[in-house]
Amino acid sequence: MRFIIMVKATEKSEAGVLPEDALIGAMATYHEELAKAGVLLDANGLRPSAKGWRVRYEGGRRTVVDGPFAQTRELVAGYTLIQVRSREEAVEWARRFPPPMGEHESGEIEVRQLFELDDFGPGESVDRIRELEAARRV
Repeated sequence: MRFIIMVKATEKSEAGVLPEDALIGAMATYHEELAKAGVLLDANGLRPSAKGWRVRYEGGRRTVVDGPFAQTRELVAGYTLIQVRSREEAVEWARRFPPPMGEHESGEIEVRQLFELDDFGPGESVDRIRELEAARRV
């Protein structure tokens, strides 16, 4: 089972304020523990939404909308992707996540399970995606 732990953005992260060294150290320790346990798949911080864009789909058209985006509380500042045996194990790892904006700052993480190909019925499209995944692992 794969889960993504998303660090919710704040006004500071959206302003491009980089984490203090103590927080980087706490995150490094946490990710080292995940790696030693064999559950870490990926982890990264994201640049502020001012450096990004969205693609809006409407009426058969695509429109590119440049950031920044106003609803900071709905944005993601970083993520950790883990693969574990159960939801309970994912909850335990999430509880150990360091305070994402620092020990004395407000912050929030959100955890969501990813779909697996086995969640979908058999079919040609699913087989094509399996082939892509297999080729990517080589």
